[in-house]
Amino acid sequence: MKYVFIEKHQAEFSIKAMCRVLRVARSGWYTWCQRRTRISTRQQFRQHCDSVVLAAFTRSKQRYGAPRLTDELRAQGYPFNVKTVAASLRRQGLRAKASRKFSPVSYRAHGLPVSENLLEQDFYASGPNQKWAGDITYLRTDEGWLYLAVVIDLWSRAVIGWSMSPRMTAQLACDALQMALWRRKRPRNVIV
Repeated sequence: MKYVFIEKHQAEFSIKAMCRVLRVARSGWYTWCQRRTRISTRQQFRQHCDSVVLAAFTRSKQRYGAPRLTDELRAQGYPFNVKTVAASLRRQGLRAKASRKFSPVSYRAHGLPVSENLLEQDFYASGPNQKWAGDITYLRTDEGWLYLAVVIDLWSRAVIGWSMSPRMTAQLACDALQMALWRRKRPRNVIV
């Protein structure tokens, strides 16, 4: 408390006089000042840990949480444990982006008619516009999740139609197929 008083009034009085009146050693005052300005060993370790964890978190494209980051950092030679890495992530406000789990769709569950499998897992085509295949995937963007539907020609493996939407609807697949038909001038006898 006396050192705080000296600090507040050092512009008005000399430090030597205040130390004498308050009966504190000048060396104690200067030691207290140095201790306040220098960074403690723990703070230095935390700053170092935060920079290393942030670099590893960025390299993982913000997908790794504390356990996987700990494994990666230990492989690089850093002696951090899971609690240290988790605390560093919390201090910096970093959270791993959770990827969605794959859940297969059961086509028999909806009760609607299912088209016959004409392709029969034969993905080879001897010429263009014989066999087309399509797929829908989702992508994370800054605005949120977007669904991407594509149609490819199995002969050239080129994307010939695509469509994007924030919702996975039948219209998304239809738009991709419409683009493929338009770009390939509506070919006949294509297995889709």
